Order: sequence, then structure tokens, then C-alpha cells
Amino acid sequence: MWWRPWLPACLAWSCVAALCGSRGFCPAPNASRPQPGQCPRRRAAELCAWALSSDSLLDHFPVDVIQENYVRNVRNCIFSVVYPTPFKSRVRLVAVSKDVLENILDLDISVKGSSDFLEFVSGGKVIFGSVPLAHRYGGHQFGSWAGQLGDGRAHLIGVYTNRHGEKWELQLKGSGKTPYSRNGDGRAVLRSSIREFLCSEAMHHLGIPTSRAASLVVSDDDVWRDQFYNGNIKKERGAIVLRVAKSWFRIGSLEILAHSGELDLLRRLIDFIIQEHFPSIAMNDSNRYLEFFSTVVSETANLISLWMSVGFAHGVCNTDNFSLLSITIDYGPFGFMDSYDPDFVPNTSDDERRYKIGNQANVGLFNLSKLLQALKPLLDPRQKQLASQILEGFGEHYHSRFTELFKTKLGLLGENESDNYLIAFLLKIMEDTKADFTMTFRELSEITADQLKKLHIPEEFWALQDLGKHKLFSEWVTMYLLRLNRQVWFNNGDSDAKRRTRMATVNPRYILRNWMAESAVQKANLNDFSEVELLEQVLQQPFRRQEAAERAGYSLRPPAWARHLKVSCSS
Repeated sequence: MWWRPWLPACLAWSCVAALCGSRGFCPAPNASRPQPGQCPRRRAAELCAWALSSDSLLDHFPVDVIQENYVRNVRNCIFSVVYPTPFKSRVRLVAVSKDVLENILDLDISVKGSSDFLEFVSGGKVIFGSVPLAHRYGGHQFGSWAGQLGDGRAHLIGVYTNRHGEKWELQLKGSGKTPYSRNGDGRAVLRSSIREFLCSEAMHHLGIPTSRAASLVVSDDDVWRDQFYNGNIKKERGAIVLRVAKSWFRIGSLEILAHSGELDLLRRLIDFIIQEHFPSIAMNDSNRYLEFFSTVVSETANLISLWMSVGFAHGVCNTDNFSLLSITIDYGPFGFMDSYDPDFVPNTSDDERRYKIGNQANVGLFNLSKLLQALKPLLDPRQKQLASQILEGFGEHYHSRFTELFKTKLGLLGENESDNYLIAFLLKIMEDTKADFTMTFRELSEITADQLKKLHIPEEFWALQDLGKHKLFSEWVTMYLLRLNRQVWFNNGDSDAKRRTRMATVNPRYILRNWMAESAVQKANLNDFSEVELLEQVLQQPFRRQEAAERAGYSLRPPAWARHLKVSCSS
């Protein structure tokens, strides 16, 4: 175990919690402290008996030898020990994910009503047994090496092992300054926090690998932001999201060590990641780093293909935002396409349109090349050559998975040499007519083959009506129906009804459109969190028609004002 120079201070802080059966709360600096000999008052005893630990991380890696919390260049460590900074004002619980609390963190939903839970998820208290950490990493941002970055406003507050034996890392975002805050204030604002909370949960229910969001709180603390970097600085409210993931390590976690020449620590970190998260790779395999790289390449291709299948643009695909576990992390200026447009850019800060939706696979390849660059000091010449060949295979992985997903979206079974053309033909017509991406595929899931054959598009299928204005639409329909008829003939038991049922399970009716998130944000700014709650509920079942969602207009044509919405990196 690495010697921890900060351990005596933490033990002194946790002595009170030790009186609660060795489980309880360790107060953060400036936070309220429980009375000696007592567990903090709570609605139920679960939190007092609930345990987090940081040992799995601290036993493997050295921490920053400097204990003071100020911005600096950090070396020879993976983490800095730094406690969250509690809000100064009243804190309100905006939302929780029942699924995360109960099925990941083993907490009864009733715990959300306790004051201790509110203090915990807002950074006011730390569970005994854990040591809050800020992670040191670097990254390439918009194509250029940015040097040290790190958790500038996030605190990893512990690792929880649930009843299934799964380890989940809990992280507060917006919880105060760290040594990696650079020029930031360590805070996140309500609008961006609502978007992250809702989107991470929405992506999970769409079946896309992602970090999860357990809770969202808002304070009355003033946070000043220039949202569109135009000199118009406005006062907003500080908020914190408690988010969880199996790991928060990203490509930039390895890059900073390679760039700094800390190769022993680089090897330690990769071995730890492999041992914890890649069980199919043997630790005594001399090619384990090669196997690791191969897995990340294929899984990253899969992730980006999944993004594309639901029209999702991440917005900031820097190497410090790309997970080594190939999950979606760090939700910022993301966006789901309304009208299909391969040049769709959700982030107004992306002047060069580097991260447009149609370029995400190319950016993924660039990021993986930087991962390989970080790994190369640990590879021999033969392994380097093999790794380069693995990287060259990324495009094939991506194209294969993309095709597979879009065939599924169209209800296609089996193989046909014309499938790629059929998909490309449809996407081109969608682009020309600016047809809605989500509802085009959803309405194809609902319309019957007979209606398509007669080109009788009911009024309720507004996206298909837009598509039908294209002069080549009837030609595409003929090709599509011929392909469907062939599979009915060759796949015994298939039918049009089964085709529609299949498609309805993969083509969502509801996604988190920018206008929906903005509507929730505007209400939340007035302390009306009803639409945050509604969206959270609706997005849990994106493939099922829901009356509340229909009344809210979530499957209708986006309102005209939605075309003028902008999001940026300011959060």
C-alpha cells in the first residue's frame, strides 16, 4: 500500500463516524458535523450502514504529495486528495434516478427524503471509508495537445460494491475547485446539469453504454457564466450532479503519463484497468496491452455506431472525454438531430465543425491513434506494428456495426448485397428533404407495408410525409418493399406485423431533443421542476407510446423556435 500522508487528517475527521458502527459520514471541510456518539438523524438507517471505499484506487496508486488545494502542475500521481466545497446557500433536490439508487447503489428510494442524503449528494458530507479524489489527466482538445487537464470541478467520492458484486465509482460534478481547475470556479450551472442528468439516463434506456446520473441538486449560490462567449456574462445558479460509472478513466488518463515520461505509473495504471475491467485478458499475457488496445478499438467503433443510430452528436469528442471502457461520458454541448443532416453540429463553440455528427467516426479514429501513441512506450517493435494494423481495422469495425444497426432499424433480416445501397439511398432522401431522423425511422416502424405500397401516408406520419415529397421516394419504397418481401419468403414465419414489432423496439419515439431540454431548463429556472420529472419518466421508456409524452408534444414536429436554440461548452 502506498503511504498516505493525508491519512491522519482523514482519520481525525472520521472518528465520530467510527462510533456509528464504523459506518457513517465524514464531514467535508466547512460542512456540518454530527454530534459525538450519534449517527446523523435520517429517515432510515440505510445511509448509516451504507459503505463506500477508496481503497481499490488508493492501494494501487500514489497520490499527490501536496495536500493543499490550489491550481498547479501535478506530477507522479493519478489522483489528488481534495474535498468537495459545500454550497453556501440553501440546496434543493431537483431529481433522482430510482433505477440508479435502487438497482446500482442498493438504496431505497425513500432515502431521498433525508437531510443526510441531500448533504451527501451536494458535497456537504462524505461517507466514512472514502477519500474524495480529483483525477489527473490530459488530452487533445479540438485536435491539439492541451497538456494537463484533470477533474477541475469533479470529485470521485468513493467506490461502491453492490449486491451484484459490481464496483461503481461515484463522482460529484460541480462540487468545487481542485488542483486541476485551471481558470474555472469549480462549479456547474443548473441548465447544463439538467441536460447531463436527463441525457445520461436517456442514453442508458436507449441501450447505449453510458455513465449514469443518480441525483441532481440546485443551490442559490451565484455562478457567473458567459454562455456563448460573446461578453454577455449572466448570473446563474450552481448545481451538482452525482454521476456513477464503472470507471472514469479516459484516453487522456494515459496520455498525461506518457507525455510526462512517467512510464512506470503508466504501466501500473493500464495493468489496473485491465485487471479490473477487462477480465478476458490474462495479466500474464505478454500481449495484454495489444489485446487491451484491440478491445478498445472495436468497442469504440461500436459506441460511435450506436450514437449514430439514434442521431446523437456528443459535441466535444476530445481525448479527455473518451472513456477507456467505451461508454459515453462528460455530457456537455451534445445534441440529438432533428432534421437529418450529416453536418449537424450541436456545439456553437465548435467553429471549425470538427465534431459534426458525420465526422464522429473520423474523430474516434484520431483519438484511438492518440491512445496508441500513449501505449507505444510499453510495446516492442512487433507489437507496435500489430497495433497499427489493429488501428487500421477501425473503419471496417465501424462500417460493419453501423450497417448492422441500420439494417435492424429498417427491420431487415439476413444478408443482401443491396442493403448498403438501400440504407444510403434513404439517408440521402432524408438529407435532401430535411426529414426528421428519429420520427422517420419510428414511423417506418408503425406504417404498414400496404400503406407504403399505395404511397398512402397518413397525416399523423408527418416525417414520412416530408420524405414523400422527394421525387425518388417512390423508387426507394419499391426497393424497400421488394427487400421485405424477399425476407418474408426466405425467413419462414416473418410477416409485416413482426417487422413492425421488431422495428418499434429499436426505433425510439422519444429522444431528448434540445427544445425539450430547454423547456425543462426554463421552467427549472423558476423553480418548477415538473418537466424535469416528466422527461425523466418518459425517457425511461423511449420505445413505448406514452399519453403524457403525447400530450406534451414530444413526438410532434419540433416547434419553430427550436431551430434557433444554441448550446456551448459554457456550463
